[in-house]
Amino acid sequence: MTDRMILSLETGDVVIETLPDAAPGHVARIKELADSGFYDGLLLHRVIEGFMAQMGCPRGDGTGGSGKKLQAEFNDVSHQRGVCSMARASDPNSGDSQFF
Repeated sequence: MTDRMILSLETGDVVIETLPDAAPGHVARIKELADSGFYDGLLLHRVIEGFMAQMGCPRGDGTGGSGKKLQAEFNDVSHQRGVCSMARASDPNSGDSQFF
């Protein structure tokens, strides 16, 4: 099962298809944050051309989050071009609001 979310940027919309069967807690949290307006106006604070773009930090520098950590949900979806994932530090349970 997939759900779609729309990320509206100045350059156009990005369609994000979520995979609630693969990461139910992460999908629920990102939808909760989006519905609450948490992501509205936030910057793509980390952009590496040809590689990735990251957002979800209210401070705009990659050091902030929503304040609610997520339990890791590992699955067999590989990190390849076009796949979105929650960003985290070395602690597997440190994902919060940032995604790439």
